[in-house]
Amino acid sequence: MKDAHHDSSKTLANELKLPSNSSELIIYTMSDSSGETAEAVARAALVQFPPGHASIYRMPQVRSSQQIPAMVKEISQGRSIIAYTLVLPEYRETLEAEANKYKVPSIDLIGGLMARIGNLTGAQPLSQPGRLHLLDETYFKRIEAVDFAIRFDDGKNPDGILQADVVLVGVSRTSKTPNCMYLAHHYGLKAANVPIVYGVEPPLALFQVPAKRIFGLKIDPYQLQEIRSTRAAVLGMPGTSDYADPDRIMQESRYAKKIFRELKCHILDVSAKAIEETSSEIYMNIRDD
Repeated sequence: MKDAHHDSSKTLANELKLPSNSSELIIYTMSDSSGETAEAVARAALVQFPPGHASIYRMPQVRSSQQIPAMVKEISQGRSIIAYTLVLPEYRETLEAEANKYKVPSIDLIGGLMARIGNLTGAQPLSQPGRLHLLDETYFKRIEAVDFAIRFDDGKNPDGILQADVVLVGVSRTSKTPNCMYLAHHYGLKAANVPIVYGVEPPLALFQVPAKRIFGLKIDPYQLQEIRSTRAAVLGMPGTSDYADPDRIMQESRYAKKIFRELKCHILDVSAKAIEETSSEIYMNIRDD
């Protein structure tokens, strides 16, 4: 007859559908809230390694200390490490005890920092899971910024660029829209973008925006040709289209540089650069001005 603890662990494993590949390191990100923070930190660390060495599995919404022993026991069956953002002290203590018991490596991503902040400020942490996602003024500012980015995407209603915190300009496929959405969602910036089309003058309103708020996105022409060729194939565009033609792309690139000079704007090279990197660079420039 199976004992109750074994049944509990088996039920938990089935419920969570834990990975069963014992050859791969699994980074379990455990949280008493959404788990987004722990996963983001784990992902930031994991991208520094070649693909195929490890993967991430999120375990959010831990609701009691009693849940943790069965979770850790199941995790211990494979190659694993637990990265956690548990704000309740009793949860952290239970997890550390169980991790030591089953010899599962673990790392506290937030406890040490909270303790140091407490020591330096003399304040006690509130120990309330989920406070990061409270509907505060910052949250609504970001929602408003996302709505702005959608309304004024790709040159829609040029008058909107006068209201923008930042305006991105560049030829097609220079990641203007993804960067606008990232700037809105992560930094609460109202971001608009204006496409540069060869032979077409940009809207006059663009020249009324302070140069420090405009960012020209440039990209290596050969990389752009590869991106557009792939895009054209997905869309079923004819092979004779100018969209992915190398000569046309060179013309567009030169025209974009001309517009950038006229605008006297910042110029960022987005070739092989992640959205997060470009947006972070834009944010730092805006913040410093």
